[in-house]
Amino acid sequence: MSDDLVRLSKEMAHRGLCSRREADRYIEQGLVLVDNKVVDVLGSKVRPSQHIALKNQAQRQQDNLVTVVLNKPMGYVSNLPEEGYEPASVLITPENYAGPKDQAAKVKQLGLAPAGRLDIDSQGLLVLTQDGRVARQIIGEKSKIEKEYLVWVRGEINDASLALLRHGLRLDGKALRPARVKRIDGQHMSITLTEGRKRQIRRMCELADLKVIRLLRVRIGGIRLGKLPPGKWRHLQPDELN
Repeated sequence: MSDDLVRLSKEMAHRGLCSRREADRYIEQGLVLVDNKVVDVLGSKVRPSQHIALKNQAQRQQDNLVTVVLNKPMGYVSNLPEEGYEPASVLITPENYAGPKDQAAKVKQLGLAPAGRLDIDSQGLLVLTQDGRVARQIIGEKSKIEKEYLVWVRGEINDASLALLRHGLRLDGKALRPARVKRIDGQHMSITLTEGRKRQIRRMCELADLKVIRLLRVRIGGIRLGKLPPGKWRHLQPDELN
């Protein structure tokens, strides 16, 4: 039936083959096979039951896509620049590379987009990638990958505020997914989320009568900030997203 048809690029993204933007590029280049036949017309539609594959040339292009891990300092925006502030991507330079300089030279800022936001007044782990598959795994609609933060607050972290933060809060009229919250001391805790609403932790803490004074993201799934210095970056390792 015709209503079973979906846009090819959308189906490719749904299957995790690439992002929709990358799919359109591969289609235009004649690098997409549907039931072993080349489809090179943008807007083409397929049935979900059909076999979709990328030619070897497209797979080689994917192998060359770059993903980096940055320790974002405060004062940089994670995405589009704002007046008076620069995007975090300007820090991806050979001088800021935390590793052998010959490997840093391979990276260009072009096409590096943040996989998730990190507020201008927050710091820590930020992933920037040219690979839509990586971005989808981290921030895709169905992603439940954990993001762990260290949070310093003004106010008392007590049993009542911990219970509220863990389960029972709503933002913008929608219930939040349960959070894992561990008190480290009276003004310091660890919060682990599986979603990323705008300024979520700060707003959660406000509802628990706590004011965030410092926020540091230390982990996204298997990717850890570790000892990476502020303003420095490194390459994502192949096993970190598994």
